[in-house]
Amino acid sequence: MIGTLNALVDLVERSTAEEIDVAAFAREHATTEYHLRRMFSALAQMPLSEYVRRRRMTLAGADLAAGAPDLLEVAVRYGYGSVEAFGRAFRAVHGTAPADVRRHGGPLSTQPTLRFRLSVEGSTPMDVTIANRPELVLVGHAAQVPLIHEGVNPHIQNHIAAIAPEEHARLKALNDTDPAGILAVTAGIDPDAPEGSMLTYLHGVALDAHTTPPADLDVIRLEAGAWAVFASSGPFPETLQRLWAATATEWFPSNPWRLRPGPSIVRYLDFTGTHATCELWLPVERS
Repeated sequence: MIGTLNALVDLVERSTAEEIDVAAFAREHATTEYHLRRMFSALAQMPLSEYVRRRRMTLAGADLAAGAPDLLEVAVRYGYGSVEAFGRAFRAVHGTAPADVRRHGGPLSTQPTLRFRLSVEGSTPMDVTIANRPELVLVGHAAQVPLIHEGVNPHIQNHIAAIAPEEHARLKALNDTDPAGILAVTAGIDPDAPEGSMLTYLHGVALDAHTTPPADLDVIRLEAGAWAVFASSGPFPETLQRLWAATATEWFPSNPWRLRPGPSIVRYLDFTGTHATCELWLPVERS
């Protein structure tokens, strides 16, 4: 995977004008577009689409600072069909207009070329189990919330706080299969979505596929498949967020598994508000 990600970076450098066919690239490297985008985003701390835009605007900025006379020619060189569209992308990266950079030489914001390397130190010990589960139904109370990579998500906190204690008890009583207990489910988001993108957060439990869900609850149906179950214990949410990052930097590059489309699930075993013992469930398939 590390070699594949570096080959993708090289493709970005060669493809400054045309759309990159990420799906075809993934097939050529015996992986999936979903896994490739998810790993790139996790390791680079930005979506692939954002990296492509930043690199192209970095190169465009250098051309303009060097005195390129024709804005439209520069725009087309980096994949834009009009000066207006190019100008919007340029300002989003550099905070200034292309014409101003051409006149004054800057200021410019540079995105260096990425290079991925595999850490072999094993800095984050991982307790991992591969669990094969049949079809499941997740039921509970769902809300649309923005994606936040670090720290507590206040939108999720508010959603959970609005659920009455007796409803929590009802959900626990409904649970009839693994993963057992109250679950925090994140679904409905692109594999390389930027921070702030809206996702579906479901606070609920798992039911057997043959159990009829109550009509007043939100439902997410899951296909049968394998799950990588990572154990986590420590300060919340920092420990869990570091574990999520470590799955991308250490576990997936070192193991013959890749992510498949599906939600991520956190199963809480013990939670005090500042400390959590939990399991992170990620849908996987053999790579």
